[in-house]
Amino acid sequence: MNKDYKNIKVIGFDADDTLWVNETYFRDAELEFAKLLSSYETVNKIDQELFKMEMKNLPLYGYGVKGFVLSMVEMALELSNNNVSNATINAILNIGKDMLNKPVELLDGVEETLKALSQNYRLILVTKGDLLDQERKLEKSGLIDYFHHIEVLSDKQEANYSKLLNHLDIMPSEFLMVGNSLKSDILPLVNIKAKAIHVPFHTTWLHEQVHDDETKDKTYKTVNSLLDIVQVLN
Repeated sequence: MNKDYKNIKVIGFDADDTLWVNETYFRDAELEFAKLLSSYETVNKIDQELFKMEMKNLPLYGYGVKGFVLSMVEMALELSNNNVSNATINAILNIGKDMLNKPVELLDGVEETLKALSQNYRLILVTKGDLLDQERKLEKSGLIDYFHHIEVLSDKQEANYSKLLNHLDIMPSEFLMVGNSLKSDILPLVNIKAKAIHVPFHTTWLHEQVHDDETKDKTYKTVNSLLDIVQVLN
């Protein structure tokens, strides 16, 4: 076993864009929304203003599709000076419903990796967002039996992880987190003395992006695919 991970007993996995596709659907929805409101503003401006609205509403609505839809509705009202049509509001709601009804598309090597690691480690799922939506996606994924514990957090900061590990009686030195977001899945774990492996996804939400100086002197490993993790741990 790799000496850097010899003490690991529990491995946590992020869900969205680590196990299955997620962010791509948000990018598609943003484009569709911008087209709906294109008579009021440019696509680029609408995209910028929608992000600002999401950030303003994040403390109130939290993460997930439902909060995103509410932000789109509010943005539509603001851009149109409250003149947006009922048909457009209905179209926005349908964008959200379509997102919630998307099939779960597993990323390459997910089930193979979980099956291999579950032989030697306790696996837990640690995600954030809307509880109902995440439970629905997990059920659709067919992966639920690989996990000893499922946790849907309101946020993924150091305090959230520390509280979870304490609740599950897991020492940080015995925990490894795997995820696509440096901000949410990697740096908080490094800061509480746990291990972390970064598996980048091809697109990252602006809110989840970090500057180079935030990763300076932080120890974590980056791999190209989940399949690489099995080899790293051996």
